[in-house]
Amino acid sequence: MSSGFDDPDEKGLSSPTIEVESVVVEINAEAEKKLVRKLDWILLPLFTVIYGLNFIDRTAIGNAKIAGIDKDLDLTGYEYNIALTIFYISYILSEIPANLLLKHFGSTWLAILITSFGAVSIGSAFMRDFGGLVATRIILGIAEGGTLSGLTYVVSRYYRRGELVLRVGIFFGLSPTIAGAFGGLLASGLLSIPDIGAVASWRKIFLVEGIITTGFGLLCFIIIPDDPRYSKMLNEEERALALARIEADQPVSKGGKRGRTTVELVMRAFNFNTVVCALCYLMINISFQGLSLFMPTVVATLGHFTTVESQLRTVPPYLVAAIWVLFNTTHSYLTRQRFLPIILSVSLMVVGYAIFIGTSNAHARYGACFLAIAGGSPSVPMLLSWAVDNSAPDTVRAVTAAVVPGIGALGSIIAVWTYLPSDAPDYRHGNSLNLATSCATCVLTACLAGYIRWENGKRARGERDHRVVGKTGEEVERLGYLHPGFRYQM
Repeated sequence: MSSGFDDPDEKGLSSPTIEVESVVVEINAEAEKKLVRKLDWILLPLFTVIYGLNFIDRTAIGNAKIAGIDKDLDLTGYEYNIALTIFYISYILSEIPANLLLKHFGSTWLAILITSFGAVSIGSAFMRDFGGLVATRIILGIAEGGTLSGLTYVVSRYYRRGELVLRVGIFFGLSPTIAGAFGGLLASGLLSIPDIGAVASWRKIFLVEGIITTGFGLLCFIIIPDDPRYSKMLNEEERALALARIEADQPVSKGGKRGRTTVELVMRAFNFNTVVCALCYLMINISFQGLSLFMPTVVATLGHFTTVESQLRTVPPYLVAAIWVLFNTTHSYLTRQRFLPIILSVSLMVVGYAIFIGTSNAHARYGACFLAIAGGSPSVPMLLSWAVDNSAPDTVRAVTAAVVPGIGALGSIIAVWTYLPSDAPDYRHGNSLNLATSCATCVLTACLAGYIRWENGKRARGERDHRVVGKTGEEVERLGYLHPGFRYQM
């Protein structure tokens, strides 16, 4: 049974009945609210913790750097930057295969990834030279590569398209800010306690953070939710309603089943909407990841601080960013807009990097850190959710959830080379690049919004109806976002 061409969430209405696996399910507004509330209380805290641990383990090397990792491992020249680059290369290469494996094996695959990158973090505490650093960063990139895209894909299987931006914004937007603050506090605390046997200085950061992540990863084998068709966290009625809600967002009903994975559908994920979101993600990542990764070093150049004092001064910008994430994503959810909240956030980055370039005043530059971190924190998750919002069917959505952060991670590689020691303490080259990419992101976001308005208009006038003429039911089902009844969210 077709669920209708219009997105019911866009009208604030629910479809009265949806057929799921030959069973007609009535979508009751009160039951739907109760289900969404239950999903929010289970999925969002869990996924926020998971990605927070992912972010902490990934960026622990930044805290380790100002604690002496480069000296202890005898790193010379650009070896530190090379190791960071290698991590992101393996991270990018693992994105799409990891999400296709998740689609096939279910959420157990996520538990394996979480446990793996925790174990790698533990191993990082025992590195002795540059070779060891490179080896651990390669394995860490493979393990962490599929985590964000996997979490986003799982969320898209539980929430309507219009609900994604707030949920992805919360777990993806809040995680780095909370993790950035917690990571700085934890690092400063660990550096203040006695050595743990032979594990001293920066090695304590990797060891303790790795133990926490590995323990939580093992717990995830039990608690992480599977696909709504099989999820044990829902009863039979809730499972049927959860599937019916997702069906209500599709132009053609699939009975709650996930579609077959084909090369055609995988390639269709590389569409205009996905590519633009990925490019914007890449450019924001250049600035956001660069500043996040090197922020302890940047802060240390602002005054004569001890190592612990430098770590602590990285915390406040992340706390302010967390507040902005909640405000910005909630505003996007309530107004049903994506492009304006993104432009608003990126504008904060523009101002922040303009300050970095325009003055050498230590207090002003520290204030610019608040603007840059706050502006980047919600922008990346909103771009990811925008791309996933506008992708269908299921295989295209899974690949899109991997493609956007995968291409976006190229920005992290560029970021590694934007804050070079030779450019300290003003980092003029890096900040100039970040200002340029922030401005370009605003322009591209506006262009994408214009394209979506144009394309939705053509579909409303029936100018895409020819796509379903002469098609079999299965072929119409595979059209996904190309279906004339599918409406892009702007």
